[in-house]
Amino acid sequence: MTVRTPHTPPFRDPQLPFAKRVDDLLARLTLEEKVSFLHQFAPAVERLGIAAFRTGQEALHGVAWMGPATVFPQAVGLGATWNDDLVRRVGEAVSKEARAMRARDDRVGLNVWAPVVNLLRHPLWGRNEEGYSEDPGLTSAIAVAYTRGLRGDHPVYWRTAPVLKHWLAHNNETRRDTTSSSVRPRVLHEYDLRAFREAVEAGAVAGVMPAYNLVNGRPNHVSPYLREHLRTWTDQDLLVCSDAGAPSNLVDSEHYFATHEEATAAALLAGVDSFTDHGTDPAKTVARVRGALEQGLLTEADVDAAVRRQLSVRFRLGEFDPDHDPHAATGDFDTPEHRALAREAAEQAVVLLRNDGLLPLAPGTRVAVVGLLADECKLDWYSGTLLHRSTPLEGLYERFGAERVEFAEGVDRIRLRTADGTFLHVPTAGAASDHVRGAEGALDPALLAGRTDLPPLTTDATGTELALVDWGEGVLTLRAPDGRYLSVADDGCVRASADQPGGWVVQETFRLEPHGSGHLLRHLGTGHHVRVAAEGVKVAEEDPEVFELVVTERGEEAVARASARADVVLVVAGNDPHLGGRETRDRTTLRLPEHQERLLRAARAANRNTALVLVSAYPYAVEPAHLRAVLWTAHGGQAAGTALARVLAGDVSPAGRLPQTWYEDDSDLPDLLDYDVIGSRQTYLYFEGAPLFPFGHGLSYTSFGYGDLAVRLDEDVVRVSFTVTNTGQATADEVAQLYTRAVNPSVPRPRRELAAHRRITLAPGEKADLAFEVPLFALEFWDVAQGRWRLEPGPYDFLAGTSSEDIRLRTTLTLDGEPGVPRPVLEGGLNAADFDEQSGIEIVDRTRTTGDAVTPAPDRTGELLYRNCDFGAGVTRVSVEVAGGGTVGLSLDGGPSLTELTAHTPTSGPYDYTTLTAELTADGVHDVRLRLSGPLRLARVGFTG
Repeated sequence: MTVRTPHTPPFRDPQLPFAKRVDDLLARLTLEEKVSFLHQFAPAVERLGIAAFRTGQEALHGVAWMGPATVFPQAVGLGATWNDDLVRRVGEAVSKEARAMRARDDRVGLNVWAPVVNLLRHPLWGRNEEGYSEDPGLTSAIAVAYTRGLRGDHPVYWRTAPVLKHWLAHNNETRRDTTSSSVRPRVLHEYDLRAFREAVEAGAVAGVMPAYNLVNGRPNHVSPYLREHLRTWTDQDLLVCSDAGAPSNLVDSEHYFATHEEATAAALLAGVDSFTDHGTDPAKTVARVRGALEQGLLTEADVDAAVRRQLSVRFRLGEFDPDHDPHAATGDFDTPEHRALAREAAEQAVVLLRNDGLLPLAPGTRVAVVGLLADECKLDWYSGTLLHRSTPLEGLYERFGAERVEFAEGVDRIRLRTADGTFLHVPTAGAASDHVRGAEGALDPALLAGRTDLPPLTTDATGTELALVDWGEGVLTLRAPDGRYLSVADDGCVRASADQPGGWVVQETFRLEPHGSGHLLRHLGTGHHVRVAAEGVKVAEEDPEVFELVVTERGEEAVARASARADVVLVVAGNDPHLGGRETRDRTTLRLPEHQERLLRAARAANRNTALVLVSAYPYAVEPAHLRAVLWTAHGGQAAGTALARVLAGDVSPAGRLPQTWYEDDSDLPDLLDYDVIGSRQTYLYFEGAPLFPFGHGLSYTSFGYGDLAVRLDEDVVRVSFTVTNTGQATADEVAQLYTRAVNPSVPRPRRELAAHRRITLAPGEKADLAFEVPLFALEFWDVAQGRWRLEPGPYDFLAGTSSEDIRLRTTLTLDGEPGVPRPVLEGGLNAADFDEQSGIEIVDRTRTTGDAVTPAPDRTGELLYRNCDFGAGVTRVSVEVAGGGTVGLSLDGGPSLTELTAHTPTSGPYDYTTLTAELTADGVHDVRLRLSGPLRLARVGFTG
């Protein structure tokens, strides 16, 4: 008897195009099943044999949160390599480990939320470590490389599906879910959109994640830019995944919508396809979508559009074709190749900022390695758990021998005496396990609880000496002699229980607050003070203990002793990525914390041969003049210490380059919430001051010569070539950088802008011939008068060099472009946000769904300039569309006010516009100046003859 083979449904047929298979599967799903797919944790559909699916697997510089994995340098460190090929190989390794980890733990996802392409516009942003560069071109180049590695090179099936973060104009943690980034059209197109666009157009991006913030008054999760820009850049279906909790924020914190049903519908219609909300519980999201459907706010077709995009990604990942998926058997995990790549990446990320001949260290040098990060291998929120670990101290021991390396951490050693004369005491841990936070993996590590299997602190007559570190702004950590940090678990007890500070809410930080003749010790995670109770030391709202701080040794004393005995001192300073600047917390200053400044001064006073090694997630303002050498590297992952030691020894010549400007002082910085990089002259593109270290800067142990610059126009491409020669004595990498500049622009343009770069390796005497193509569209700017890109005719400089300020070669090419024309305001009027210059203005949403308007900043009078407005043969009246109440004044060419239009009675709401008119006589071409006062929104200005 022959058994009939069941009919294979089309969605299971690998011979059919993905689009037809998606159509078939979508038609088989019920509405309820499709609605359930809209949550991050989409359930299985057993009747169709469809598995559960999760969007989102953190993989910024290695597979994160799911236990041990290869840890590569932080993203800003990968950006500092300026090496596209290296970053592509890192992406390949990360995606292979994701596949291998998923084979043994199906919690590991293949829809990876990486990379971050937010531009490093402001160095005080807490998440600086997550981005690649302040430059959109370098950011997109590194992002394209990483996403290509993550995707894999198979023409059909993807190894992982990368999602770019965080759309859009997101550079502040301060009130990040309620602040609005005011982004003028030129900044939007020339800066913020560019990194996303070039990465998407390269074809290796599966989607994007909107950011928590608002842009121009409208939450990113209901941004019309998702439809107007993002989805026009590619023919592929892009999956838009919300950030965690952001859909609820639309009502709960932003108050943008009155109900969650309205908010959910608006987000879905704007283009959000997967809702990351309420953890693993989809119930609220499903109920909100159902409610929106019942209220007529959504149709089934709207749900289908979102589900289609999710299914498209799942098909590309080979979920429905396990026998055809070339990546299904991938088992590469913690391989020798991955370990070597982690070291190579860490080596290439090291940037030599200053060197007067101290480095590389001579053989036989006696080295003092001092500082709070000298024996640390720090992880950040988006790191995996370390399989291997190398600190600077360990790397130097390995490279130079322990007998020639001396270590002083520089902590303050203290005891805390209670009011009754006893001291805080750390009990012996006994047989408790040596637990490492995160080793078991967690879908949401924010939910990992502190340890309660260790005894709480007590008091006794002698107490325990604790290592105190002040990480800045009075944020302290206290560490027991066994290396464990004081921490507070859910039961409120203080224990020496944490291997490192960490967690979404850090439970290992304290603050000493003066109180009478002593101090209260406040635990920052709970906000409560420490008290001594009969059952042990706890945090509580009442009866805080008053402590006397008894200092056994100041950190600078140990540092001075070690420094005096050494030939060379390496002061390793920087940040702990879980403290200070991090996700949810911006920095307040560029300065090093005072504790680390003390150590640096002590080392320099004891030994003039002092080098500063900065290991940090962001730039610092330091004073390099009295230091023999200064290096910077981001937290370099598992091989950080080995890599640093090899660079210091000269085994590898440093060739990292700064991916962002290092400023001399806080006074050089604009306000953190000022996103107008053009108007406030931000980043190397527009900054007019003298930086501490410029964008692209980085020194070498050898020297390079540049020559033979040639430039020619070939249809729509400028072809540029030059040579680079290693004129020194050591084989080394060089990063050749090509910049462009409009010589006589009609509007503010970048002082210079990176057009191309290439990292090359040259032996002594070796010469490389480099050739680049610069498309003419790369020289265009966004013409607000015409609402499109335009190449301005005139001369353009092409500059080759080793940084944005160290230019070795330059030439000029005159290009034919499209001359500017006056704004035809008689025919088209003025959209208020299409200004040329502004002062005291914020851009806001014209309606909840589309369009921009402008409004005076709080307690400011706003001014707007629109250049070259053509009134033709003449106008006789002006009209303004405004909401709210206030006054719009108009003048021409800087002259006196010609008319004022006032809304004496405010309109009923911010989207309730009214039109005001007044007489105005003008003809010909003039600059129009508007002056706004009062709480009004201006959407448009019109003129009639």
